[in-house]
Amino acid sequence: MGTQGPTQIEVEVMRVVRAMGGGLLWIVASLLGLVAVVLCATIILLPLGIPLLGIARRLFGVALKLVMPREVSHPVKEGGKSLREGGKSLGKKGTKAKKKLRP
Repeated sequence: MGTQGPTQIEVEVMRVVRAMGGGLLWIVASLLGLVAVVLCATIILLPLGIPLLGIARRLFGVALKLVMPREVSHPVKEGGKSLREGGKSLGKKGTKAKKKLRP
């Protein structure tokens, strides 16, 4: 087996699956936030509502990361990949230039 990357169809299918998962998680986070606000409205259940608001906020963040492309959600990791690839091509160009200078 080779170490080939994913095909274009696989990439598109995964993008759709991630978007649907993010959308469903967004709906769950919205409902959880609504329940938390109702719990916070009653003074007795306030200790339950505040942590639920925090959980809903985190779920919104995860849903947003699922919907956004990887380059936006992880810019440092993706930038490092492109810099490594650029460094390899730069090394090849330097080797070619050095060969041209030698008589």
